Amino acid sequence: MIKSPAEIALLQRANDITIAAYRAAFAALREGMTQMDFSANIDAAYRALGVRGGAMAIFGKYTAYPHGSAQPQRLREGDMLLVDDGCEVEGYQSDVTRTTVFGKPSARQRQIWELERKAQDAALRAARPGATCESVDAAARQVITDFGFGPDYKLPGLPHRTGHGIGLDGHEWTYLVRGNKTRLEPGMCFSDEPTVAIPGEFGVRLEDCMYITGDGARLFTKQSPAIDQPFG
Repeated sequence: MIKSPAEIALLQRANDITIAAYRAAFAALREGMTQMDFSANIDAAYRALGVRGGAMAIFGKYTAYPHGSAQPQRLREGDMLLVDDGCEVEGYQSDVTRTTVFGKPSARQRQIWELERKAQDAALRAARPGATCESVDAAARQVITDFGFGPDYKLPGLPHRTGHGIGLDGHEWTYLVRGNKTRLEPGMCFSDEPTVAIPGEFGVRLEDCMYITGDGARLFTKQSPAIDQPFG
């Protein structure tokens, strides 16, 4: 669970490449493209950058499914758009999710996106040495339940853990989840990805990976500042 400075550097490189691939694919978005078209563009960007990677793309109401849907989807004006996954550098994995809107976001879409960002921020603040894994999950979940969703893992709300370990595997122990009393230590690496899922409407997930230092958590990637600015 504890990564060395060299391992953290490799994770950083993987995350940097993922953001570069996402930027390239987002620049090629067009109305009518399928989720498979979008995923293929990200795959092509990874190959051009010299790594192996992939991505799950979800549009519209299907963004409420945390693991996506095989149903055919075509991108339309006003659709929520979610992309999630990463690449591998010398065996070390990245995992980044961005959610935005194709076109102009509605007031409702902005509201839920901002709720998700607040939950992600709460987990980041709580991820300090000595804190338990479950306390980080609880911090993110509290923001969402205070809004009126949930409670607990009920929908609409946050139906899964707030984060997972990451390193040589994309999902490693230990998890940021209720019941896990493992205490955070410098060198541990996690995803920070609370989700707000509203079945039949849409979902929002923002995912940036972080590593624990002596004075708190640091992110490998810059957070999205707004729903219409997935990369700042």
